[in-house]
Amino acid sequence: MIAIASFPPFLDALRRQPLLVVLRAEQPRQLEPALAALDAMGLVHVEISWQPHPDWAIQCRALQQAHPRLRLGAASLCSPEAIRATAAAGLGYGVSPVLIPELWHEACRLDLALVPGVFTPTEVMQARQLGCPAVKLFPAASLGSHYWSRLRRPLGALPFCIAAGGLAPHDVRPWLQAGVDAVALGGSLDRSGAMAELKALISELRSR
Repeated sequence: MIAIASFPPFLDALRRQPLLVVLRAEQPRQLEPALAALDAMGLVHVEISWQPHPDWAIQCRALQQAHPRLRLGAASLCSPEAIRATAAAGLGYGVSPVLIPELWHEACRLDLALVPGVFTPTEVMQARQLGCPAVKLFPAASLGSHYWSRLRRPLGALPFCIAAGGLAPHDVRPWLQAGVDAVALGGSLDRSGAMAELKALISELRSR
């Protein structure tokens, strides 16, 4: 197994608050109001979607400086270029919707905690063979909340699992109870009332 120094603090923080929010914009600086709101709610982990913008890494660094309490990472990493930009931005982790060994090895070279995406039992096994401590179950809504726990008997020990894709704030508690380790929310937060639900959820997770 390949040791990556940045993984333990990332996973430890996720165990304390098993929730991530994914934000998307053409330029990271456009996310400042959303980041300020999430910071005020007490959220810890926020993923900023990778974009091939020349100032993407610079803008991400500025956002980190403005919100030091947030643990910022990168989302939608599908190329070595995106992996290198995430490392250059000084982000603590990256998340990919796919499992590509080339991306994993590049992240290891840069000591970047990369969470690859998995969907099938074969991909879970491949991630484990690569030495991935954590995976992203994607798109989770297509599989159902008990899918992950059903893999334990045939596959044995499973990596840390972040369920993502099509989930809303009201799904977080049932999915955690069903056996995943953390949940990522994205597009569902655009609907009316979702941010209020998210605030209540963060408060609930803090008091558990």
